[in-house]
Amino acid sequence: MRWRLAAGGGLALALLALVVAWPRAVPELGSRAGCLAYGGLPPGWDADPLAGMALIRGGRFVPGTEGGYPDERPLGAVEVGDFWIDRTEVTRAQFAAFVAATGYVTEAERQGGAALFRAPLENAADGSALPWWRYVEGADWRHPEGPDAAPAALDAHPVTLVTLADAQAYARWRGNELPSEAEWEYAARAGGDSARLGEAPLDAEGRPTANYWQGVFPVQDAGEDGFAGLAPSGCFAANGNGLYDMIGNVWEWTADAQWGRLIGHANGDPGQLRAVPGGSRPQVIKGGSWLCASTYCARYRAAARERQEADLATSHVGFRTIRRIATGGTGGS
Repeated sequence: MRWRLAAGGGLALALLALVVAWPRAVPELGSRAGCLAYGGLPPGWDADPLAGMALIRGGRFVPGTEGGYPDERPLGAVEVGDFWIDRTEVTRAQFAAFVAATGYVTEAERQGGAALFRAPLENAADGSALPWWRYVEGADWRHPEGPDAAPAALDAHPVTLVTLADAQAYARWRGNELPSEAEWEYAARAGGDSARLGEAPLDAEGRPTANYWQGVFPVQDAGEDGFAGLAPSGCFAANGNGLYDMIGNVWEWTADAQWGRLIGHANGDPGQLRAVPGGSRPQVIKGGSWLCASTYCARYRAAARERQEADLATSHVGFRTIRRIATGGTGGS
């Protein structure tokens, strides 16, 4: 008894030190707690070029759907090879590491501004709806709300206000590429079919399974999915390939130029701002964003496709990268 009393103080201090030093469990991605705890850099980021990536085994499939918009109609089967793909959209933390290592300056920074979403609060004099895109001088990936707002935290939120060239520059730095439209859709489907027009991303209880617009678009985002606006990466459950936010949050650049019929978007087209005189070719973006609403866009589906001017930085477009595996290769571990 005398020994237990004498040793008790030292034992308590040792146990306290052990608790302090023991690594705290960090919630996994795929939940609100997990995404809010994530700093934006996957484990092994500095040493492993495949950190934060998932291996996709290739195959044959038919992109598109008969149950969507006219530009989503299937055009035949395609074959995709094996590739690695980022499990999340590239985060601000990852993009900041790229900028710090290379000194890269984005197109929005060089052009002097970017296109930001602004909810219209009233109608025009003729009663028509006002555009909900504004060209804001001084807006860039560090200042996604404009120069008058505080700089964005370099965290797990997807990097936005990046153009096609910006995304390609980051991908090359990591030894990667942007996915083709077919590769992106193949990874997003995870062996299943795309949702059809009119089918929102909801679970069996009717709760949103992605970050998209609920409420009266474009005036009020009710945030029923837990976020009114952009969400950190990985807040919702992964798809069957272990990939987060393939649907919703931000649109994602692909390596393919837009082809075929173009569907007009009236006031919803940021290209009408034309930050650069003459503009550039439209590029395919995939996955939908937090601005997709059932009453307006409804492109929160794997087969859905949209266009974006390659040189126009906007607040609803980000990207993720892939690394293709050479035919006959082992594909890593």
